Amino acid sequence: MNRLFTPENQTLTYENWTDANGNPAGGVASATGLCISWQNGPLGRRDERKEPNGAFMETVIEAVISRLHFYQTASNGKFACTENAEAIVHLRDAHRALRKRTAQRESRGVEGTHEA
Repeated sequence: MNRLFTPENQTLTYENWTDANGNPAGGVASATGLCISWQNGPLGRRDERKEPNGAFMETVIEAVISRLHFYQTASNGKFACTENAEAIVHLRDAHRALRKRTAQRESRGVEGTHEA
């Protein structure tokens, strides 16, 4: 297990796993109020497509964006600030980059596999 201490004095504990071939194979991340079990293994393609068994980075990013958006709009914008807006922009950029990666993998016919 690895540990990272955040500025809020929360300890983020994480572990990333690989399969017998050294490919990404899931993992976990946890902190106070947070427990993520990452997708373990590829989903496969076409008829061999499997249901997800864990979280994807895109989903976690969307969760953070939705929370920041809530701060921006809650109580008639009482908690809105430029830093939240900037964070949302960067998170959306990160999400867009991950979607671009997925689209490129799909166009090469390797999305859902451990092929590079």
